[in-house]
Amino acid sequence: MSYLVLARKWRPQIFEDVVGQTPVVRTLKNALARNRVAHAMIFSGVRGVGKTTLARIMAKAMNCTGEGPPPCNSCESCLEITRGSAIDLHEIDGASNRGIQEIRELKENIRFFPVKGRYKIIIIDEVHMLTAEAFNALLKTLEEPPEHVFFMFATTELHKIPITILSRCQRYELKRIPFVELVSFFEKISEQEKVKISQTALEMIAKEAEGSVRDGLSLLDQVFSFGGNEVKDEDVTQVLGLVDRSIFGAIARAILESDLGTALKFLDDSFTAGIDLKRFMNDLLLYFRALLIIKTSANPEELLDLADLEFRAMKDLAANHEAETLYQHFYLLLKGVEEMHYSQHPRMVLEMTFIKATRAGQIVPVSTLLEKVDALLSGRGISAEEPEAAAAPVPEKKTAVIQSERQGSPPEPIVEPLKTIVSHEDVSLSPDDVPEENSEDEDDLQEFEEITPEQITPVAVHVQKKDIRANWDGFIDYVMDRKKWMAHVLRLCSSAREEGSDLILKYDERTDCKVLQEPENFKLLTEFAQDFFQNEFSVKINVRGNSLDAEKETDGPQEGRRALANDPMVQMTTEIFGGQVVGIRTGPRSR
Repeated sequence: MSYLVLARKWRPQIFEDVVGQTPVVRTLKNALARNRVAHAMIFSGVRGVGKTTLARIMAKAMNCTGEGPPPCNSCESCLEITRGSAIDLHEIDGASNRGIQEIRELKENIRFFPVKGRYKIIIIDEVHMLTAEAFNALLKTLEEPPEHVFFMFATTELHKIPITILSRCQRYELKRIPFVELVSFFEKISEQEKVKISQTALEMIAKEAEGSVRDGLSLLDQVFSFGGNEVKDEDVTQVLGLVDRSIFGAIARAILESDLGTALKFLDDSFTAGIDLKRFMNDLLLYFRALLIIKTSANPEELLDLADLEFRAMKDLAANHEAETLYQHFYLLLKGVEEMHYSQHPRMVLEMTFIKATRAGQIVPVSTLLEKVDALLSGRGISAEEPEAAAAPVPEKKTAVIQSERQGSPPEPIVEPLKTIVSHEDVSLSPDDVPEENSEDEDDLQEFEEITPEQITPVAVHVQKKDIRANWDGFIDYVMDRKKWMAHVLRLCSSAREEGSDLILKYDERTDCKVLQEPENFKLLTEFAQDFFQNEFSVKINVRGNSLDAEKETDGPQEGRRALANDPMVQMTTEIFGGQVVGIRTGPRSR
């Protein structure tokens, strides 16, 4: 069979046939017209955008002997290059000829003058595959080649080429082919091949090609083989394993409207049709990305490759929802895609993701919430749509907490005592009602002097100490949250009991508790025990009859607790507000 695939049949032979690379084509044509062709050129870009094709057209134009703008594509030199039989054009595959020996042979061959054409042209495809030694062997020749030799390189990974090679070449970076130009090119091919195909089907193929002409032509060839002279939209989705774009719009609408049943129904239909769920999820994620770009960008049509009909539908859908809502759903779907890659049950992950997304609800922008807060503070009130809890009255009882940075420091003058709620490090008070602020005269401190302890009924607070045996596991969890290693050491304790004012910890082996016997750790353990059990006991460790007293070995935390309780500021505050000290915290978390 002598069938020629579309990718080869429709390969450009002159500059005018090249699709979507206008800046590069214009530069090359001007270089030829002005005799400013570089001795070494490198074409880079993704697969199927015309790198090797442009190198061949350039070689054809440089050796063209016909009339008119080169290449004429009709002279003997152009025809030989088109057939692939040109003796002065050497095409080398960099992946299979990547060693230093091949480069040495190449350097030997280029010393000779061309046989037929004006120039000897070397094209190395996938040049990034050459070894470092091969690149080094090519450096000197590339910098000062013979006048009859021109080098042209093509690569998909420009970053792998040494900078010493790049600096000796004129670079041409080819971009992905725009969506509109791809659709127009495929439509032209369909007419020439006498195949009837809808615009929607062509757009689906162009979308799948992702900017690559060769990939798009391969897909188009496959669709033509399946559909014959008339290709339907269903043929494209069936052959290429694609999902109709309208399904993504329906699922997105169902998710945004919290219609879980409809979303799961479309998912089940896609699964039954044999659609790859990971591909399905990625396409849905891209759909929400497009919605978010349409909602937030000033010129979304420049960032998205979408058909006009689909773009208008997505724009209408995005207009009905806030950008925060779209981002929330996009983020949930993104997490679902990441989980699917590591899950053995991708459908379950996808279903759970749909459930999360439909339950996310509408997200209220922060700006809207701030406007409502401003309205409340300015006295305009709360709108009827706000919850009643926002307008709940402020409780009459207030809790005062007092803070002092220096223990034992003399009390400082209290300014605006009825407005300020201060806090004392490690000491919490349970006061009685605080008199309400006098809004008419905030600076008048006489209001404070009119309130006497006799007018305030003290609040009786009873502190219940925790039993050591019953709460030992809770104490270990308490320590685990603060010092994990200490919690593991306490688990090795064979027994813990209270004897008078002592907490006795018994260990069977000295090595199990050796780290606790260090002074700093011993002091820290005592602080944790006193804070958790709210008891002024000392900690002692017994190891086979030997004991270690924390109070003797370290500066006990009891002194710090007593200093806090006897602080003049604390005493004055308890007297003014009629409160009682209900707990003292001296551990690291309290600080």
